[in-house]
Amino acid sequence: MPKSQKIAKNIQQVIIDNPITPEKKLTWTNITNAGKNEIEYLRKRYNFNLAHLQASSAKAVAQRPRVEQGESYLFIILHFPVFVDSKIIPGEIEFFVGPDYLITLHNNNIRALNQFFNLCKKEGDSLLSYEFESAYVLLYELLEKLIKSCYALLDKNSIAINKVGKLISAQEQKKAVSQIMSLRLNIINIRKIMQNHKNIMKKLMRWETKYIPAEKMKNYYIGLIEHSKRIWENLENQKETVEILNSTNESLLNYRISDIMKTLTIFSVIVFPLTLLAAIFGMNTTQGMPFMDTENGFWIIIAFMLTGCLGMLLFFEKKKWL
Repeated sequence: MPKSQKIAKNIQQVIIDNPITPEKKLTWTNITNAGKNEIEYLRKRYNFNLAHLQASSAKAVAQRPRVEQGESYLFIILHFPVFVDSKIIPGEIEFFVGPDYLITLHNNNIRALNQFFNLCKKEGDSLLSYEFESAYVLLYELLEKLIKSCYALLDKNSIAINKVGKLISAQEQKKAVSQIMSLRLNIINIRKIMQNHKNIMKKLMRWETKYIPAEKMKNYYIGLIEHSKRIWENLENQKETVEILNSTNESLLNYRISDIMKTLTIFSVIVFPLTLLAAIFGMNTTQGMPFMDTENGFWIIIAFMLTGCLGMLLFFEKKKWL
């Protein structure tokens, strides 16, 4: 059974020790919200590059993933999508990988990492890394969990896409606009986060370890590359679907606006004869104005107005504008 201990408030450690190979032990140190004390702890215990330690601070935010070779370790920065308050944001993880240790640093919002760490504490002897006691295998298992956790976010996107489709079908274009905007931003963010994963996995696949045959390690990371490709393909499909829904929604909105404008235009044109005649007969002239002294002159003018309106309606009907 793996041994676990809490070294400090933000530092936990689990030791995977397979009794079959007593000369080897595998240590995973998990650090959350790394500050000055946590970085100092790593500096004293390990001979890490100062630039790598500085990049691992919680205050430092990397703009891109990195894989760099240290003196006797591998330094990796990766981002994974995290769902927070209906938004997808990048969750950053720094990895220090040596022959017999794995160190992870993150801001404690990576649910898949925390779940896997708890699994190692409780059921570590069921892991592949327990069999080999290799940090590179443990890294592979962790990356597999992190990448597979992306499928849950893709499922949330799919559910949201279906809801948008129903809103559009129900002629609720205004509600659909905000949801389409949120979907587009989430898909863009996931694409930005995941776009370099395949290349990173290819670099890691070439990493050789004395504990695991290179061919077997290669097969492990080929599986991760396939997951990255599958996620990217799903994102492409979702992106295209959302763009189609957005175009459909915009077309329906434009149609409704055009229909409203047509109704208002027809109404204003029909009223035009009424306005014109009212303006003419409202002039302050008494000489020569027709129907001024005629009996029932008011009703004659009203008849002219109604005839003008009826004529406009017949004209619109003939043009099939109604």
